[in-house]
Amino acid sequence: MDYAFYQNVYQGDSLPPAQFGRLAARAEDVLQRLERVYVVKGEQEARQKAVCAMADALYFFEQADAARLAGSVKVGQTSASHTNATLPDTSPAAQSSELYRCAGLYLEIFRGCGG
Repeated sequence: MDYAFYQNVYQGDSLPPAQFGRLAARAEDVLQRLERVYVVKGEQEARQKAVCAMADALYFFEQADAARLAGSVKVGQTSASHTNATLPDTSPAAQSSELYRCAGLYLEIFRGCGG
């Protein structure tokens, strides 16, 4: 899968091309873990779309974490806060839940032996 698939088939537009390969590889790792834990069914194109959706989510989480880090600055004894906005939950549990949800948009995921 490449960025052309992301843009033209999945029709994604939030991931910059320079970030796609890295985040798609991480998303693929997550999907492989799901396939070890659950029964996962879907055609190859659906699997690729699931990876794209998870890569989008991973990018979102990275951006939210970056915003959180940039939200306050401390230099010596002086500190400043630049935002009062509520930022999304980027905990590992929230990320895991969202990645599972993204995969489930395109793939059938079952617990156990059937489906």
